[in-house]
Amino acid sequence: MRSNLVQGIVSFASGLLFAIGLAVGGMTEPANVIGFLDFAGDWKPALAFVMAGAVGVTAIAWRIVGRRRAPICAQSFTVPSRRDLDARLLGGAAIFGVGWGLGGYCPGPGVVALASAAPTALVFVASMLAGTGIAIAWDRSRRSAPTAIASADEPGQVA
Repeated sequence: MRSNLVQGIVSFASGLLFAIGLAVGGMTEPANVIGFLDFAGDWKPALAFVMAGAVGVTAIAWRIVGRRRAPICAQSFTVPSRRDLDARLLGGAAIFGVGWGLGGYCPGPGVVALASAAPTALVFVASMLAGTGIAIAWDRSRRSAPTAIASADEPGQVA
C-alpha cells in the first residue's frame, strides 16, 4: 500500500513538473508549434531550444539512472527491447506528425492546454481520444479476425 502511494505521489509530481515545463516553454500555444514548423514563413525557433533542453536533461538523467539496479518506485526498469521499424510504428509516427502540424498540439501540451478551456485544445483532445479508440478497436478486430489460411483437414478447404 505504501509503495503504491509513493509511486502515485512521484507520478503526480513528475506529471505536474512536465506540465509546468510545457506551459513555461510555450508549448501549450499552437502558434508556437506551427511557427516552428513554418520554415518558409515566419519561423519561430523557440521549440528547438525547448527540445534541446529536454534532450540535455534526459541525457544526464539516463547517465544517473543507468547506474541504479532498480528504480525507486518499482521492482525493475521497463525498457523497450525491440529496435526494429515496422509499418505500425512508421504509420503512427506519420499520423502523430500530421496531427501535430495541423493542430499545433502534441498529446502532452494538448492535455495541459485543457486547463485553459481553449476550444482548439478541447477539439484536439477529443480527436486524439477518438483516434485512440479507433486504433484500439482496429487492433482488437485484427486480433480476433480468422486467419486467411485454412487448414488442410477441414472439408472443402484448400491449404
